[in-house]
Amino acid sequence: MPSRRPRRISLAGQLLALQLLVLLGVLAGVLYLSVAQSLRSFEALEGRRTLSAAEALAATPLVRTELPDAIPRGGSALPAALESVRSVSGPTYATLVDENGIVVASSDVTLVGYVAPVAIMQGALNRQWTGTADVAGQHLLLARVPVFGDDGGRVGVAVAAREYPSWGERLAEAAPDAFVALLACTAIGLGGSWLLSRRLKRQTLDMEPGEIAALVEHREALLHGVKEGIVAVDLEGRITVLNDAARAQLGWDGVREGTQLPTHGVSDALLEVVGSREEIADRPLLVGDRLLVANNKAITSHGRRIGSVTTLRDRTDLFELEDRLGTTQTTSDLLRAQTHEFANQLHTIAGLIQLGESQEALRFVEAASTERSIIVDAVTERVADAPLAALIVAKSSAAAERHVRLDLDPEAHLGPVSPELSRDLITVIGNLIDNALDAISGLPDAVVTLDLQDEAGTITVSVSDPGDGPDPALGERIFERGFSTKASDSPGGRGVGLALTRHVCRRRGGDVALEDGEGTTFQAWLPREPAPVRQDSPAPHATRSGAGAAAEPATRELETKQAGGNTR
Repeated sequence: MPSRRPRRISLAGQLLALQLLVLLGVLAGVLYLSVAQSLRSFEALEGRRTLSAAEALAATPLVRTELPDAIPRGGSALPAALESVRSVSGPTYATLVDENGIVVASSDVTLVGYVAPVAIMQGALNRQWTGTADVAGQHLLLARVPVFGDDGGRVGVAVAAREYPSWGERLAEAAPDAFVALLACTAIGLGGSWLLSRRLKRQTLDMEPGEIAALVEHREALLHGVKEGIVAVDLEGRITVLNDAARAQLGWDGVREGTQLPTHGVSDALLEVVGSREEIADRPLLVGDRLLVANNKAITSHGRRIGSVTTLRDRTDLFELEDRLGTTQTTSDLLRAQTHEFANQLHTIAGLIQLGESQEALRFVEAASTERSIIVDAVTERVADAPLAALIVAKSSAAAERHVRLDLDPEAHLGPVSPELSRDLITVIGNLIDNALDAISGLPDAVVTLDLQDEAGTITVSVSDPGDGPDPALGERIFERGFSTKASDSPGGRGVGLALTRHVCRRRGGDVALEDGEGTTFQAWLPREPAPVRQDSPAPHATRSGAGAAAEPATRELETKQAGGNTR
């Protein structure tokens, strides 16, 4: 049979036990103070009485007359006078000592005839003296007064003594006061313990200390075990909760709970969300190269706001997956366009053969092949990256299907790049070309121009079209995910292309911007080597040669919405 765990003492029981210990300490202190006070009272009161008794004995005429010639045990006059004074004044002992230091008469007969104890005769004998002395194993309170004869000369001393009370007598004397103090302290202690335990139970939601400790341990394990970042702040802007996931997502390894929100190197958008006094739902934040989705809610206690908590979900992988899905969709569209183009050409060739125009069919095939070769050669001569060159060739076919010509700038050039940079360039160029094609489809003699420059470790991409472009008043809103000037019935919506492009550029330390000038030109720049991006400053950028100064890179982080699609 399993052994039962011993029941823990409740908080009220612990407080009561503590109060009892305090009461015992108070009682001991009261007893000590009472005994000490009674001893001081005894010395003060009995010291005056004993001194009065010694003075009365020394002033007795019989003593002053008989003491100079007195012989120990030589008569009864002095013992009688001594006993009379002792019985009236109440000292325990009384003693007469002659000028030679011999005890002539004493209530302690064992001292008569002997030299007086040194403790009695210490100090100047011509003056009164009070003090304590140990005589014959007894602790006495003494008073000594000189006895002067009729001629004014000292003839001896009179000594009165009172024995100190025993400890039992002192405790018996202090017991009533100590008992009253014990009752009062017990009543106050028990009442205070009961009131304090009730207050603590209300404040701790009727939980015992062990339960509170277990709750805190579980809370810490839960906060630091979840994948989402959690940041809680109070009304003064102090961080009250910061779990491990939030430290990693925000780069706040040196930030500690209980400190103010950091401001150095932190974007205004992040501070706005974390320190907000209003609820925020699914607010995207670009922190370094990570895309976070933040939710902020108020923390209340008993109907009173005490702070806010922000949860942070890392959606970078999801965003990149969406980017890849968009690339796959683009590839499918390109293949469909090429299939449509080849089908038209095959139909033309088949028709020529049916008409018996074999020579015309052969010339048509040669012309189509030559045109395709010219396009491929023109792209591959300027672009050394095969996947990117293939994208540009495929985009030219898609543009032709929409009656738009895609031109590669004669001065464009791009050397070999890493596979990672190649994927980023495919995303950026593909989205910018699609954006331009959407904007000018239907215009007569529409041309989209693509320029690539590879200089000083930075690759600059420019895509231009003759369209009017977005309204300048929109500013940076065109780069927000979900924002679009065109309606869409597709499930994904619009507002994804430029948002994806900016995210990919900033992830590498670059950016994308809309240039001022005739028509519409979007310019993007991507460093060959990824560089860490500060949250509160724009990325460095390059200026395209021959295309005018690049627009200043946007400094606001990517604020994505829930809809998708192209912006324009």
